[in-house]
Amino acid sequence: MFKGLGNLGDMAGMMKKAQAMQTRMAQMQEDLHNITVTGESGAGLVKATASAKGELKGLDIDPSIFNGDDKEVVEDLILAAIKDAQSRAAERAEQEMGKITEELGLPKDMKLPF
Repeated sequence: MFKGLGNLGDMAGMMKKAQAMQTRMAQMQEDLHNITVTGESGAGLVKATASAKGELKGLDIDPSIFNGDDKEVVEDLILAAIKDAQSRAAERAEQEMGKITEELGLPKDMKLPF
């Protein structure tokens, strides 16, 4: 592009890539709020839905598990479902980030800040 300037000619290309990455990162942040994942426990008796950012969006509990004697079991199932949803959210966010780094020609396992 700028012959005779050495590596400075690549600076414009690098700036374009940086700007494209910034735009994609902002879009991905917005998308992660809209992507949902579901975690479950107790063979599906308790399901927790979260955004890919890890924000809990919903909880579905099968009424068959409500028994006064099983309060601690129900609490454990709820916590397990929420933790599963959060784990899946983190995995999904990582997958989405991998797509961006790959599009930009960066190593797929490169960790970029959110």
